[in-house]
Amino acid sequence: MSEVITTKHIIQKVPEILSGFPNILKGIKVSNNTDMTKSVGLGVCFEEAVAANGDGLALIYEGRQYTYNQLNAWVNQLAHYMMSSGIQKGDAVGILIENRPELLVSVLACAKIGAVSAMLNTSQRSKVLVHSITLVEPKMMLAGEECAEAYDAIRQEVNIAEDKHLYFADMDTRTFKGEAPNGWLNAPDCIANSSKTNPDTTYQVFPLDPCFYIYTSGTTGLPKAVVFNHGRFMKAFGSFGLAAVRLQPEDRMYVPLPFYHSTAMAVCWGSVLAGHACLVMARKFSASGFWRDVRDNDATSFGYVGELCRYLLEQPASEDDIKNHVRVIVGNGMRPSIWNEFKSRYGIERIMEFYASSEGNIGFTNLLNFDKTVGISPYPYAIVEYDKETDLPVLNKKGYMKKVRKGGVGLLIGEITEKTPFHGYTDPNKTQSCILENVFKQGDQWFNTGDLMRDMGYRHAQFVDRTGDTFRWKGENVSTTEVEMMLEELSEIQEAIVYGVEIPNTNGRAGMASIKLTKELTQVDFASVLDRLKSLLPSYAVPVFLIVNDAVEVTGTFKHLKGPLKDRGYDVRKNEQPIYVCLPGENTYVRLTQELQQDIDAGKYKY
Repeated sequence: MSEVITTKHIIQKVPEILSGFPNILKGIKVSNNTDMTKSVGLGVCFEEAVAANGDGLALIYEGRQYTYNQLNAWVNQLAHYMMSSGIQKGDAVGILIENRPELLVSVLACAKIGAVSAMLNTSQRSKVLVHSITLVEPKMMLAGEECAEAYDAIRQEVNIAEDKHLYFADMDTRTFKGEAPNGWLNAPDCIANSSKTNPDTTYQVFPLDPCFYIYTSGTTGLPKAVVFNHGRFMKAFGSFGLAAVRLQPEDRMYVPLPFYHSTAMAVCWGSVLAGHACLVMARKFSASGFWRDVRDNDATSFGYVGELCRYLLEQPASEDDIKNHVRVIVGNGMRPSIWNEFKSRYGIERIMEFYASSEGNIGFTNLLNFDKTVGISPYPYAIVEYDKETDLPVLNKKGYMKKVRKGGVGLLIGEITEKTPFHGYTDPNKTQSCILENVFKQGDQWFNTGDLMRDMGYRHAQFVDRTGDTFRWKGENVSTTEVEMMLEELSEIQEAIVYGVEIPNTNGRAGMASIKLTKELTQVDFASVLDRLKSLLPSYAVPVFLIVNDAVEVTGTFKHLKGPLKDRGYDVRKNEQPIYVCLPGENTYVRLTQELQQDIDAGKYKY
């Protein structure tokens, strides 16, 4: 398909539109609910699935299987215990558990109470983890054994009562209780005598009540906590689950994505619950083991991000590639350049690519199954002309923004209305910074997504890139300001500028930092620098490249001048200063040479 959609393309989709119309209509109705007094949300959706398919499989994890009834009883025990410990509707509860059943049980227990699950990124450490926790002031912490050490290292810096720390050993804690270390309450022991019946609080949750805090790297500063309410969960449940993905109770969706992100938590799990289907949860993604897992669990669907798809394509081709039962996949970030190859190599019928952000007020879904698009949006949006040099929208003579023409690329903005509100962040100042005013007329308000999109016509769009000070790498949004702060914590670095650079045949942008040193270059131990950065930052945020500059370029208002740095990238021919690179699997930065750069560009090193 070309990069614009024509009337002919739409006519060809008429049979598909008609066959899916009842599901689409139902999904739109659920997504666009305006009754703020209606009982809705994750807990309600789960209990409806229990009622409809109680003896059916709800969850599979590493060979363990749980029916909806079994999972519900477990959730109820935890919910009743938490309420007996003082947790009430509206209270934040920290969730620090890697992908495993205990994570979903904890989130569901909170949802049934009306408590808010703070979905802490399990890669976070040190000051970043402290910031994320204190931002939402949780009343209780639920942690897995795999994350307890990281939490204990900062425990004294957060204000959570000592008797509000629940611990899940890294095992099947529904069958084997395990033991908790000093300072922790063993969750299985705590809930052993709790009721297995549904709490009456589930149906006392309404659209505007917060469901999760999802952490996102914004354009400035440390992670932001996005308020993801139950009404927003219903939008994912309706638009993706009911209208687009359309699973049945016998279906199984394989999800290797981290559940502290809304793609896995709301889109994938929401789609599973909408179909009363089964979630196959993987602890972590493995490119070499992915299709084996899919086949072994007889998955008919899976959740993805674009980086995952690229990694799969890089695996050696096999005659088994086509031997799977996957009909539909749902996710975001599939690059147009790999779309057709991925679809044909693995025999995928439907790619339900979508666009949404944890904090945004609009979304796109590939309902009509076109290629190379994030799909269609029923919400009011515009794609406006954008100047990459100034990082600002282009204005006309009257001071208003200008929409791009069909096929053009510009900044995506979503109109803030009663049906598409912007709930924002826990920090009001950060919320206000994302709102554009007087865009097309006096008094209107629009949410700035920070993303560049191509207008494909017929209300379809194609994702192009991020703007400003956030870039995407390894399927994660990286805040340049956060990485700059961590770099400047190191005694060797006086000042740092961080930006994203493209490596050929990879998704997103790799981190690169222009650094000014406090000592001579010969005195810097780059292995030590890398080791400390790994302790301060998630792996995806650690810069791949470092360039040593004598001075940091700034604008007249002392903002870092990143444009020229981005343009030069890591090309040694365009940079006079020394560049260092961290090669995959290595434990130090090494000097980048022209020969090494050629090997990187040729794909010899797999990032």
